[in-house]
Amino acid sequence: MAGRNVRNTRIASRAVRAAAAAACATLVLAACGSTKDSVSSGGGGTGKVGVILPLLTSPFWQSYNDYVPKMAESEGVDALKTVNSNSDPSQQITDINNQLNQGVKGLVVAPLDSAAIAAGLDQAERKGVPVVAVDVAPEKGKVAMVVRANNVAYGEKACEYLGKQIPSGKVVQIMGDLASVNGRDRSEAFRTCVQKNYPKLKVLEIPAKWESDTAASKLDTLLNANPDIKGIYMQAGGVYLAPTLQTLKSKGMLKKAGQAGHITIVSNDGIPQEFDAIRKGEIDATVSQPADAYAKYGMYYIKAAMQGKTFKTGPTDHDSEIVKLPSGILEDQLPAPLVTKDNVDDPKLWGNTVK
Repeated sequence: MAGRNVRNTRIASRAVRAAAAAACATLVLAACGSTKDSVSSGGGGTGKVGVILPLLTSPFWQSYNDYVPKMAESEGVDALKTVNSNSDPSQQITDINNQLNQGVKGLVVAPLDSAAIAAGLDQAERKGVPVVAVDVAPEKGKVAMVVRANNVAYGEKACEYLGKQIPSGKVVQIMGDLASVNGRDRSEAFRTCVQKNYPKLKVLEIPAKWESDTAASKLDTLLNANPDIKGIYMQAGGVYLAPTLQTLKSKGMLKKAGQAGHITIVSNDGIPQEFDAIRKGEIDATVSQPADAYAKYGMYYIKAAMQGKTFKTGPTDHDSEIVKLPSGILEDQLPAPLVTKDNVDDPKLWGNTVK
């Protein structure tokens, strides 16, 4: 009996090693054998996946929402209908718990608040449900991967563009929610870059919390006190583009590129409305945040996580790089190109594919 058990154990061991090798072969980025960055097996690779959105008032998130079912199908993920947390971090935790109570085996979440989301992540971990975060990195909590572009680079690209266009004077950055790591990264990167590389520029700041009404009201007040503004950096064109252009127009300050008095404007998002504004000369540039790739790789990583696969840092096969954040969380930093009048018609940009 003992000899038979030893033989069976050896056979089982060889089977396990073979299965592990096969799993590694199916995922280029798998770090098999690693325990430090491992994820729970969730539903063993199958089961329903919940997808939670932060809001749907922005064209960016509307586009992401449209991409989700298409990318879920292409990646072989059984995704439920998306849930909209409507800009409420508390509601987002409730949404996560509701999805867990429905028995989902995986979650793809775009966090509203980098700190508050930890409560939802803890609930998912207790139930053994893997989570992929999209667009915003949590400050703590367990996620299989963060799918996000480099938001520090967003602020730096905006700074470099404005700095090269404007020798000196006042520029405004309309900031996002500073409870979000995205808002903090973009704000600090822009501010630091200007101070270091363009000391003749003076940065004025509007904390707008990703709220269009707040942006319009505070920009109006700021322009009354500073009618000599020469540049604007909008951290989210999806919510700030329309109110910014309307405010400038109401004051007779919306001049097209090349005209006297034109205010140079750089944005973030890469939505079709920004591209149209660039073509019209109303704004000058935007950083294209990849809504399509967010949906695609959100589905890609949640499927892998549900299969118990793990990941490691380094270049990927889709022109990005996985990095380890200070929190220890892994983040796949997807490319986000600067778009100007020179490349605004590039058919590869997702903003030119939206119907």
